[in-house]
Amino acid sequence: MKKSFYKIGTLALVMVLMNLGCSKLEDFGTTNVNPAATNTPITSALLTNVLSGIGSYAGSTGQAPSALYCQYFSETQYPDVSCYAAQTISPMGIYSGALYDLQNIIISNTDEATKATAALNGANANQIAIARILKAYIFWTTTDKWGDIPYSEALKGNPNVAFDTQESIYKDMIKELTEAVAQFAVGAPIAGDLAYAGDIAKWKKLANSMRMLMSLRLSKKYPAATDYAATQFKAALADGAGSIASNADNFKLVYPGGNFKNPFYNMFDGRRDYGESETMTSLLSSLGNDARQSVFGATVSGAASSKGVPYGRSRTFVDPWCGANPDYAYVLVPTWRAETSPIFIVKAASVLLARAEAADKGWTTESTATLYTNGINASFEQWGLALPAATYFANVNVALGAAGTNLTQIAKQQYVAYYPDGIQGWANWRRTGIPALTPAPDGTNVPKVIPRRFMYGSSDYSLAKTGVTAAIARLTGGDKMDSKVWWDQ
Repeated sequence: MKKSFYKIGTLALVMVLMNLGCSKLEDFGTTNVNPAATNTPITSALLTNVLSGIGSYAGSTGQAPSALYCQYFSETQYPDVSCYAAQTISPMGIYSGALYDLQNIIISNTDEATKATAALNGANANQIAIARILKAYIFWTTTDKWGDIPYSEALKGNPNVAFDTQESIYKDMIKELTEAVAQFAVGAPIAGDLAYAGDIAKWKKLANSMRMLMSLRLSKKYPAATDYAATQFKAALADGAGSIASNADNFKLVYPGGNFKNPFYNMFDGRRDYGESETMTSLLSSLGNDARQSVFGATVSGAASSKGVPYGRSRTFVDPWCGANPDYAYVLVPTWRAETSPIFIVKAASVLLARAEAADKGWTTESTATLYTNGINASFEQWGLALPAATYFANVNVALGAAGTNLTQIAKQQYVAYYPDGIQGWANWRRTGIPALTPAPDGTNVPKVIPRRFMYGSSDYSLAKTGVTAAIARLTGGDKMDSKVWWDQ
């Protein structure tokens, strides 16, 4: 049976830190804690639990359909998703896991009866701010897939919950991030912080970076330099706490192996369901044989390969093709999909390229060329590669033109820089239409177009009928994969 990589999973158990001051995955304890069965949740353990699973939002687990829709990956044996078979997946499972833990962190640090105990794991205000940032990240990745989802009434125990409009969700997420940055206070280091080891300055940079990326995603709805998106982008950019501008500040997770493996290791743990797509290998070739291919894909043994798997072909085509081409590229080279490999979630390359696009749009007065170059360099550096030579930037498909005409070049680099994070890659492609993607040749949907969203699950219709019915009424075209979410219209 095919291993499911698209279901957004959350860890079933909350792990207690043996040393509350530690911040590495190997410092996880093994004691199981059920937050529903105690009046004093251990907030450091809740934070550790959330962060230990956060990589699934940017890794293979939880976003394979997104990576298939934006053609980062191709399916090699069971090409149902890449041939656009109907995907009815409920978002509700997300709420009972990481979001529930984050809400418990906020409650524990707010309630007068528990805040003193919670403060043993770090200043109350700082724990709340981090929880707000992580909630925004999870809601961001969720609304981008479905559109309208439960938000303002979520996490309150009501199964028949209202579905908020995506517009209101985005604006509130940006507000939450803005307030979180201001909320941080001087205090003891946060225990259980696997990402930044309690470095508040880096959490602030992450929040401001997310504000910019979210604002830019709204550029279809608010294109002008004086509109809401540009105004919010500039406010985040101007914030004194700064944003992620170097790989040292990347939001990433480093796995210890064992019970906590890199999601891409799990993708190929006894399976061969996915390969790097021919779309990606062809694009990298057009960029002057981009050196990032040397880490983006390799054969099962780790040998260099730029042979991408044909995208969106039926099993009768792709399965024999893979058998005849055993040197096709798997997703990432083995050193970047080992049990202990890191996974990048929000990174300098994406933020710098977002700033380059904003400058090219006239939203800011920054230098498009400088930010563009720095963004590309950061992407190469992130993967441990030598910086590209001047000849790379002179390539006709890389070189910039006159101000205001560079979306194609910038968006192609954004597409490459997001790899293999399908959630971000698919969202940015929907926003820009770049690169030009051809729908699956053997697509089974009618019309044969690239999906623009996930459909709601059958359980949503039975358990949250009122909310999902209202959400569907707001969708032009109804609950279909080719209907567009609000910011995509």
